[in-house]
Order: sequence, then structure tokens, then C-alpha cells
Amino acid sequence: MDYSSSPSVNSMHASSSVSLCPTPATLIFLPLVYTLLFLTAVPGNILSLWIFHHRISNVSPINIYLSHLSLSNLILSLTTPFLGAYYAWGITWTFRGVLCQLVLHGATPILHINIYIGVMILTWVAVSRLVSLLQHTHAARPSACLALMPTRLTHCLKKVSFARGVCIAVWLINVGAIVPVTVFYSVKEAISANETKSDKEVCYNPTVEIGANTSAACNLAAITIFYVCYALVLLSYMTVLRHIRRSRKSAHIATSQSLLGRVLRNIVVVQIVLSVCLLPYHIFKPIFISLASKQAQLMPGHDCHPLSGLVEVKNSLLLLAALRGSTDPVMYFLLDKTFRQQTLKLFGKKQSTSGIWLWTVSGTAKPGQLGDSTRTPANSSHESAF
Repeated sequence: MDYSSSPSVNSMHASSSVSLCPTPATLIFLPLVYTLLFLTAVPGNILSLWIFHHRISNVSPINIYLSHLSLSNLILSLTTPFLGAYYAWGITWTFRGVLCQLVLHGATPILHINIYIGVMILTWVAVSRLVSLLQHTHAARPSACLALMPTRLTHCLKKVSFARGVCIAVWLINVGAIVPVTVFYSVKEAISANETKSDKEVCYNPTVEIGANTSAACNLAAITIFYVCYALVLLSYMTVLRHIRRSRKSAHIATSQSLLGRVLRNIVVVQIVLSVCLLPYHIFKPIFISLASKQAQLMPGHDCHPLSGLVEVKNSLLLLAALRGSTDPVMYFLLDKTFRQQTLKLFGKKQSTSGIWLWTVSGTAKPGQLGDSTRTPANSSHESAF
């Protein structure tokens, strides 16, 4: 469903003669997976938040980014029971019912807000790791990426206060962009309630799932933001690859190849998360909007809306985007050694000494040199290679 899909009076009447015909994919599969998402994402993100706030004493900017990402994922996961109920019983709920309005104007906007909060934070993590790497492992000729960035910004990246400011800005941007649209349509529906007879209209209907003009405009704006973020992560990946090639050819770069490999791996993981969980939805959604806008007048005698199948595909891909809420804690465990160590300690297990060390930018390190001397234990001040 679309967070800004408010049925106008005319569109409500236009779609009242036909309905969406959900298959078991909507009635059974989506509710089941949303339930599993709730059961895995809630404990996983609560554990992540507890470790970040109570088990890691030396807070770094990366800890701030990941803790805000965990908080966003936790909020997202709390909407999943409502979404599962909507897909299971939306064909029996009335559109004006409390449960329907709670899902349309509560759970759905929260879902979209936190999806894009996650996209922006992951993008910023990848870009900030790249800038930090280039800043301390450059050759005689600095990278062009650093030359384009303000010097003050590169210094701010190391500050915890700056990381908090970035996260607050991300929350404000997403909440400020989506909530007004939701409130506007809630008020509009209340006003139009006396103008149309929609008491018998079911919650899972074509207008809600397909959306109107404003819904399409809002979705296209969100899709554009996603592709900008995706391009930035891809650019970070290509820049690290180029930096690795330069480091192998230039005698001026005394950088540990294992360090460069770890940073490259971490950016690749972010790229994979965006590509697997979020890219399919953002590829399909413009196609869906285009098909919906070109949909011909419904032929009389058809009980099922012709876009019923495509609506189910859209909702399945939205579920894939929401699944990132349960995969992120696994990503923290694999890529952040401090998080991994504290998690293993919590469950009474010991980390092998041959594990992957984290890297830190030491204040005494010489420019262009960042090797094995930067390895630090988990309890010392550090900034992870994530």
C-alpha cells in the first residue's frame, strides 16, 4: 500500500465496481513472513541497542550510526504485525474502520519512514568510511574525492557529536517529508466522508494499493532519493577499488592490503544489502506507477481489477525491503568486531584470537601510513572498519 494513497471521491466511485482479488500469496504468505520478521527483528534489534548502549564503553561515530539504525529497524519491526493483519483480513475490514485507518495512516507511513532512514544511514556509513580511509592512506597526490570535500567536513567525521547531528537530520528529513502528506490525506478523507458512501468499501481496495496522483509523485521522489544513495555507495565501492590498485603500484602508499580489503568488503556488504533488499522494489515501483497511470477504463463485467497481480508483486517486494530490519543485526555481528565480541561474551562464548581486527585512525599515525600498528583490542578506543 502507499503511505499517501488517499482515495478521492471520484476515484472511490470509479473503483467501487471492481476489487482486488488476492491470492494465497497475499492472504497467507505475506502475513506469515511479516510475523516471522516481527519475531526475529524485534529481539535482534533490542539486543543490538542494548549492546551499543550498555556494553560498549568507548562510543565512536560508527556506534552512533549503527545504534540509530537499530532503533529505526526496531520501530519498523513493530509495524509488521499490523501489516500482516492487513494482508490477511484487509478484504474483510471496512475502509472507514479503525483497524484500516490505523494501518493506512499509522503503520504504513512508519514503515516507509524507517525504510528510508535505513537507506540514508547505510549510505552515510559507506561514504564516511571511504573518506576516513582516503584521508589517512593517500599517496603523494591526494584522492580527487577528498579534494572535492570541505576540509572541515573531513575533520567532523571523527566527532561523535557530528554523528549524532547527522542521525537527527536523517530522522527529521524523513519524518518531515512523509508525516505532513499523511496528515493532509487523513484530514481530506475526514472532510470527504460526508460526500461519499464508502462504509461498505473494503480496506484492501484498488485505490489504496494503486494510489492517486499525489501518491505517485511522493513515491517517485522517494525512488529518486534511493537511487542517489545507491549511486553514492556504488561510487564508494569503485573508489576503494581504484585506491587498492593505486596502493599496489605506488611506493608512496604504505597501506596494509588487508585493511583496504576489509573496507572494500564492508562497502560491498552495504551494496549487497541495498541491492538485494531494496533495489528490486525501487526498480519495479516506477514500472507499476507507469502501468497504473496508463490503465484503460475498466471494462464492465470484470470483477477483478486488472492490476491485482502486479499489486501482489509490489507488496512482496515491499516485504523484501522491510526484511532488512531483521538482517542488519547479522550485518553488525559480521562486520563490527566490538559488537561481535560483546555479543559472544553475552552468550558466554570466547572469540578466537585469529579473528578479524578492527582498524583505527591513530592521532600519532603518519599520513599515508595505516597498517598493522593500528590494531587495537575491543575495549580500547577505536573506530571499526565497518
